[in-house]
Amino acid sequence: QVQLVESGGGLVQAGGSLRLSCAASARTFSSRGMGWFRQAPGKAREFVAALSSNGGITDYTDSVKARFTISRDNAKKMVYLQMNSLKPEDTAVYYCAVSKLVVPVRIERHYDAWGQGTQVTVSS
Repeated sequence: QVQLVESGGGLVQAGGSLRLSCAASARTFSSRGMGWFRQAPGKAREFVAALSSNGGITDYTDSVKARFTISRDNAKKMVYLQMNSLKPEDTAVYYCAVSKLVVPVRIERHYDAWGQGTQVTVSS
């Protein structure tokens, strides 16, 4: 019965910023880690960022480190991905996911619920 709904995607010029939001319905949201993944055209889905259940620990793939920030608001059952200094290679469908674990994880098999995705397009 867990549902995740992403929003905030859109078209932005290189160097610009977007903030993605993910609304979760899970009753156990505050006890689960969360993650963001993305899939670019013609590419496999890849890990982007993850954080622990309380938001105290984060992890990022190297290509977005120092540009993206993952955060959460457990009272609102929301997770966010702030994306700054966007590059054309960031263009992808972005998905949020609920982890089975309390700590950040990168591997897809550790996630058991996924959102529908939101499109991010970065123009040159």
